[in-house]
Amino acid sequence: MNNDELRARFNPDGSLLRRQQMRMLDILVEVDRICKKHELRYWLSSGTLIGAIRHNGFIPWDDDLDIEMMRDDYVKLMEILPRELPEWLALQNDKTDKNYFYYYAKVRDRRSFLNEGNNYDRIWKERGIYIDIFPMEKHPIWLHKLTEKSVGHMYKIWRTSSDDAKAIKSVRRIFNFNNRLLFPFLRGLLRISHSTLHTPHSTITSGMGIPYHNPRYAEDIFPLAEHEFEGIAFPVPHDYDHHLRCIYGDYMQLPDLDSIHPHVNHIEIYD
Repeated sequence: MNNDELRARFNPDGSLLRRQQMRMLDILVEVDRICKKHELRYWLSSGTLIGAIRHNGFIPWDDDLDIEMMRDDYVKLMEILPRELPEWLALQNDKTDKNYFYYYAKVRDRRSFLNEGNNYDRIWKERGIYIDIFPMEKHPIWLHKLTEKSVGHMYKIWRTSSDDAKAIKSVRRIFNFNNRLLFPFLRGLLRISHSTLHTPHSTITSGMGIPYHNPRYAEDIFPLAEHEFEGIAFPVPHDYDHHLRCIYGDYMQLPDLDSIHPHVNHIEIYD
């Protein structure tokens, strides 16, 4: 099927999914504006990057949008966004939403509401359409997998508990231990080892505690290039083909279209 046929099947103009996608695009445009203003580097990632390359926009059935940036730029952006986002948008991280326990951030549209299938969002302050912003770090895959294990019990508590108040206390305890003690300690060890061995690591993966560990490589990402996404040029890894093949294999091959399932159970969009 070509792009027009896919659009007609999954996200025709005026459909709820297409309206959600356009709202996510609006959020991305604002984040892009702020990043360019402050010279912060980011790039389209995951399914959003596949969509840019394969469809010049969203994958027709996709209901999320992901960007990545190196942790140093991410930390700066987290300080800037609360001051510069328009009123209809909200930054969601552990500082702006006390019950939010992901190690990456979201920018939420306050003119909408959604309920995700995993039900993790049931205790969050912001529940609108969003884009994900992932901090990326240079460290070996084995170390990242170690940090994933440190948060595994947190997700289990969140998923299975019938007492939200009790779960919040337990999850917050694990989150704070990782964020304030374990992860800074591991980053310090990495800095010392890199300095001593004079071998800075080129493997990039999601920030510590984020449950995705597919490797990226600095030489594939930088310097950044641009590619069309929904008629607008956004930053992408300069060798996006090798970058995507390392993660997904033959990313140009369409999946089984009859086995596609959305991330979102329920969504409302307000004008």
